[in-house]
Amino acid sequence: MNHDAYSDGYIRGILNTVKTIAMVGASERDNRPSYFAFKYLLERGYRMIPVNPGHAGETMLGQKIYARLSDIPEPIDMVDIFRASKHALAIVQEALLLKPHPQVIWMQLGVRNDEAAALAEANGMKVVMNRCPKIEYGRLSSEIAWIGVNTRTLSAKRPPIGGLQRMSLNRSSAPGGATAAADRVQRQESDQ
Repeated sequence: MNHDAYSDGYIRGILNTVKTIAMVGASERDNRPSYFAFKYLLERGYRMIPVNPGHAGETMLGQKIYARLSDIPEPIDMVDIFRASKHALAIVQEALLLKPHPQVIWMQLGVRNDEAAALAEANGMKVVMNRCPKIEYGRLSSEIAWIGVNTRTLSAKRPPIGGLQRMSLNRSSAPGGATAAADRVQRQESDQ
């Protein structure tokens, strides 16, 4: 497989198929990229399981944190690696010990390990490297375009009804994105 370019169909197929994602390297600190990705995917209906040995037994966004993949008491569909590239091979080796083993190994932006990818693929797993499932989900579902990214036009105004065709990834989304600032704006708009 060419890991320098993935077809939209390949990525969409993974995101539509997996239900349970173990994020290795998840951080409960709300200013970390792994936290944002975890929260986003959780809000999109995925069963998210944080894996971080330094915080095992604690919770992250209501989900119990595990020390290692082998501690998770349920089958995992996808392992999302939020660790440095040098750790990917050991994580894939641990994933292969799970019964059943995950269907997908996903390495986050900046994470690439060709040896780990080859091992996973030799054992029937799909592999994605140097990509973020949060970004890919947003791109393929048109959520990124809806908020003005990658459209060549940035605007605070919503597009006209019928002007945006949203692509479904066959997942239900929980409401998200509420902030104090957004709540203030909504109150101001309703007062006018």
